[in-house]
Amino acid sequence: MGISNSVYTVTEYGAFTKGVAAEGYTPLPEKTFEALENFVLSARAESGTEAIELLSLTARRGLGKIITAKNYVGVIVLPGGAVIEILPKIAGALSEEEARRVFLNMLRALREAPFRDFEIARLETGRLNLFEIFIRFFLDDVTVLTRQGFAAAYTPLEENAGAIRGKLMIPQNITHNIAHKERFFVRTEEFHIDRPENRLIKSALRLLQEISRDGQSRRTAARLLSCFEGVSFSANYDADFARCAPDRRLRRYERILAWCRIVLKGRGYTPFHGNEEALALLFPMEKVFESFVAEKIRQRLAGTGITLRVQDARHSLISAPARLFPLRPDLVLIHQGQVAVLDTKWKLLSDARNYGISQADMYQMYAYGKKYGASRVFLLYPRPGAFAPESLQFDSGDGVLVHVSFVDLKAPEESLKKILSEAGCLSPSLPL
Repeated sequence: MGISNSVYTVTEYGAFTKGVAAEGYTPLPEKTFEALENFVLSARAESGTEAIELLSLTARRGLGKIITAKNYVGVIVLPGGAVIEILPKIAGALSEEEARRVFLNMLRALREAPFRDFEIARLETGRLNLFEIFIRFFLDDVTVLTRQGFAAAYTPLEENAGAIRGKLMIPQNITHNIAHKERFFVRTEEFHIDRPENRLIKSALRLLQEISRDGQSRRTAARLLSCFEGVSFSANYDADFARCAPDRRLRRYERILAWCRIVLKGRGYTPFHGNEEALALLFPMEKVFESFVAEKIRQRLAGTGITLRVQDARHSLISAPARLFPLRPDLVLIHQGQVAVLDTKWKLLSDARNYGISQADMYQMYAYGKKYGASRVFLLYPRPGAFAPESLQFDSGDGVLVHVSFVDLKAPEESLKKILSEAGCLSPSLPL
């Protein structure tokens, strides 16, 4: 990838045109648009998910082709170095810097992602786009590794040497040295750091040094590369990843290798990836929001004796003649026989009809209330901008009360404390 200084930022459901300026659309240079179009077209489905769920390609009269972002947030680095940055839809009510900080804070709740320990306070979210921030995370992790020391391994080496060292290989020695008594065919073991984990890290460092636009990051990558003397670059990423067997002694490598898979294989947290030339690091916001809320609630309920079930699957809509149409609420709280059900929805409500709440969501919450015996169920949405009621309530008239509550992503602890207090009304002894 060559280096480009172009970063194009949109929010979820924002759209790009091919060089056509129009209100509500972000124009891309022709070559950048074509590179993004190629990424969309070349994206192959994995686990039955279609590429259209991330980016869609359509056409509109007067504008030509349009590429529209969906509900995935993150970055795509295209061949040539142009960066497509997609921010969460809450960016409409926040500045880009605030939106990046909120999003990065939410990512810390993804247990399978390498983001749990970074410090947001020191991030330059006003100056750096998400891709440069992710590079900083990787470089910080590698810096820690260099201070801890690299893992090394013994590698067998067979050679025809001028002196005996190691083990003399008698059959090979007879074959090679029957006429050269001064030579000895021996097998030794060398202890060195040129092992697959270190080769992959060195290769990722070189790539990021080439494509980063941030001077500080490029200098840090160059300094770290100098620490890998004696380590070769990976000649085959797949083969080296396959050699990285799980080892408790190498746990300090786990998060860095997760970064290496993203950087070297172009694999983010999407169910598919595009062509090998583009690097995509995109996150489904429904999952991010759900994980974020679950993690915050788990922290608040620690030590209270309240049972928290995530993605509970004990009930189905139909019980006979067989269990059909399984129900899977995001969160179920159980305390002293009382139950509260919470479900997260990554959607901005408005003052439109029914506040924009879908009928399907209400059917779902009614079913949760009935099947779980929960007199109160909660629909949790991110707090919107201009339209921001404290909460809404909908009574079914036959025992199900649906609370529609909002999570303030800039101050989630306070809003979730209030929501849990409302859930705690089910039992006066609920220690929240």
